[in-house]
Amino acid sequence: MTDTPRAGLHAYLSYHDAAAALEWLTATGFETTARQIGPSETIVHAEVCMGDVALMIASADRAYAVAPLHGVSSGSGLYLWMPDASDVDDWYRRAVAAGARGVITPENTPWGGRRARVLDPEGHEWSAGTYRPGLSW
Repeated sequence: MTDTPRAGLHAYLSYHDAAAALEWLTATGFETTARQIGPSETIVHAEVCMGDVALMIASADRAYAVAPLHGVSSGSGLYLWMPDASDVDDWYRRAVAAGARGVITPENTPWGGRRARVLDPEGHEWSAGTYRPGLSW
């Protein structure tokens, strides 16, 4: 009998300018692996990957509002696990250089990890860190 995974979690984000979002994601280290163009040259579905991370991207079909930043969080976001502290620093540098707003500059945490946070050009919250959910405790 084949050992089949029981579940998997993959995120998706809609962007008003999905093409620009794909450019930003590429600048931060993702690779575009799929792109489907629809009417009026909108991106109806795209996928980007970085290591084992896969994310789906689409052009927003409505005027969705992204949650505003309160302090250092919008209350929800995406978290990229990075194996090394230097990866976190490099990702943050590339993200900000490509147009993200820095929220938490790379810092060491009291629990022994390294983290950083940005808002991408459309305001989606992205964090990167060395804490590995599900395995670090």
